[in-house]
Amino acid sequence: MKVHLLYPDRDLDLKAPLPAGSDDLVRDLGLEIVFGAMAGGDRLLLEVSRHVVLARVDDPAVIRWRQDALDDCARLPDMAREIYAVALDAIERERKVWGWSNTFAESVVHRAVDTLALLIVSMRNLRDVAEANEGRVQSEAFRRLFAQISAELDDAFLAQVEAHLKRLGGYNEVLVTAGLGSGARSADFVLSRRTRRPAWRERLGLAERDVYVYEIAPRDEAGSHALGEVRNRGLALAADAIARSCDHVVSFFSQVRNELAFYLGCLNLAASVASTGSPLVRPEALDAASGVLEADGLYDIALRLAGRAEVVGNDLACAGTRLLVVTGANRGGKSTFLRSLGSAQVMMQAGMFVAASRLRADVRPGVLTHFRREEDAALEHGKLDEELGRMSELVDRVSPGTLVLMNESFSSTNEREGSQIGRQVIEGLLDSGVAVALVTHLYDLASGFFGDGRPDARFVRAERLPDGRRTFRVVDGEPLPTSHGEDLYRRVFEWHDQG
Repeated sequence: MKVHLLYPDRDLDLKAPLPAGSDDLVRDLGLEIVFGAMAGGDRLLLEVSRHVVLARVDDPAVIRWRQDALDDCARLPDMAREIYAVALDAIERERKVWGWSNTFAESVVHRAVDTLALLIVSMRNLRDVAEANEGRVQSEAFRRLFAQISAELDDAFLAQVEAHLKRLGGYNEVLVTAGLGSGARSADFVLSRRTRRPAWRERLGLAERDVYVYEIAPRDEAGSHALGEVRNRGLALAADAIARSCDHVVSFFSQVRNELAFYLGCLNLAASVASTGSPLVRPEALDAASGVLEADGLYDIALRLAGRAEVVGNDLACAGTRLLVVTGANRGGKSTFLRSLGSAQVMMQAGMFVAASRLRADVRPGVLTHFRREEDAALEHGKLDEELGRMSELVDRVSPGTLVLMNESFSSTNEREGSQIGRQVIEGLLDSGVAVALVTHLYDLASGFFGDGRPDARFVRAERLPDGRRTFRVVDGEPLPTSHGEDLYRRVFEWHDQG
């Protein structure tokens, strides 16, 4: 059976490598806080949530597949947690079965029979949950999974499995047929099923027989060893089949656990955000390269989870935009806005809800970040060298349609040099079909792009009121030659004088 809760045509692969640049993405967008809220202290939920979010998909159909499944989990949280608990219990049952040897077929059969006998209980429990909720779920993912479980784990099938396990469990009485091969050695072993249980007179050797019987003396170690080899060879095919069946069942429950872990992580995150009173919304994922970004009340979810008393949301409506330039007052919310934009894109492409009141955006083949870093603690490289090195690695990873988020890039050098470097890099990215969202205080860089009159460029500023107060919102506006650092200067020294 296939789970397919995250993809319509395949299962989750936690061993698949994550996209290059994932560590920078987590660091720059503050996603560790998001992952922590999803995990709720559970290491498995942390591992799965991190992998699924960072792996992201670029197919709107797959995103909707996950969104529909998440809607079912949000409406029926007890169902989701019950299935997860059944899967955990099944895996724990398997772990409690002692012993496994790949050398002797008899020990393989013994452990597999014991394991499957325990897993029959879990299979029945899973079927009961599926049948109880089959008419309640709305997503194709859960409807298909439940229909498969009900069809394949019906009473007749489970009874048949139990009967086979009972016969295999009686491996002390093994009926093996064989022929003679070269050198009078036994060959062509066949494990047969008894058509009837031997009568007690037969088991004691008192009944009349039409075959010859050879009995091994209790102290005949060589004979016992030879008999053991015969039994082992006779059980070999059955051992391989039942071991693979056991592995398949355990793997199925592990896959159920892993894929549901993502949705439970989403429920944990939703509960954490709900406690702050902030909204979450199901976004509309559009086809790639549509150039659409429409958002109402977009906010930085990591900042909200970090406990900030108030996080301001922003509205934005872009169509055909490939260059978004954000300028304005120092400490006015520019970087926060950029993080909210990146987090929403990543979460949308994981099939999650996003931190906004409304969001429509096209999917991207990749999301990469280039944020300002602190001074190299080892003093092995200058800040500009470090920035250029990271930018070189980023350029190697981009493809047409990639979204690149740049926060104060090339600010480690002077205005003229930083603007020249930034313009060349950004123009190269745009010419390659890459979309760029740029936060910068380099006036020459921002005003240069503004003067180009590009139809695919959009310019917004961090809002500053006439009295110097910051609203932490971004509004349309051309770049200004000042970041109003004097506001901060006055605030600090006025407070110092009052103190």
